[in-house]
Amino acid sequence: MQDQYRTVARAGVHEIEINKSRFLCALAPAATEEEAQAFIARVRKEHPTARHHCFAYVLGADGSVQKASDDGEPSGTAGVPMLQMLVRREVRYVVAVVTRYFGGVKLGAGGLIRAYGGAVGEALDVLGTVTRRRFRLATVTVDHQRAGKLENDLRATGRAVREVSYGADVRIEVGLPEAEVEGFRAWLADTTAGTAGLELGGEAYGDA
Repeated sequence: MQDQYRTVARAGVHEIEINKSRFLCALAPAATEEEAQAFIARVRKEHPTARHHCFAYVLGADGSVQKASDDGEPSGTAGVPMLQMLVRREVRYVVAVVTRYFGGVKLGAGGLIRAYGGAVGEALDVLGTVTRRRFRLATVTVDHQRAGKLENDLRATGRAVREVSYGADVRIEVGLPEAEVEGFRAWLADTTAGTAGLELGGEAYGDA
């Protein structure tokens, strides 16, 4: 797995106008192709009278899944420049749909390439990006008496507390960089006088 990847910070829409044609770039995070296709379908439904809904998406922390569509624009003038912008900006798990309302002035191949790629680039600038780092999931089990202080200590030391659940004991799920697992185990034993349990789980990505 990649140690980290960058993705769009939030879903949103940014519009640009070129020679009376409107280009609305909708961006959203997408974990799977199904999510990406559902987002594309939703944008199409929101703009039924638009002439084109070109799209591109990059999935996988390593960018292993890449798709693009010109949706009726001349081949290579829309989906590909959109995809190239996503790849060049190194964003992953993201889908972009550019909806075009034709304004009556033909832009030519070069103009279309600049417009579609530029719409995606501007949308990324406006919506922003976030970096997600790879974490090892770990579950700490501790008694109720120590739980509150331990949770505060975890947050104070910058640990990524993901979930807290209460039962016979308190279970606190944290995300740890792999290199810090053994150091965390020693810190936990010292902080709780050896009373807390630690169970390592799988891997996931979280905010850096």
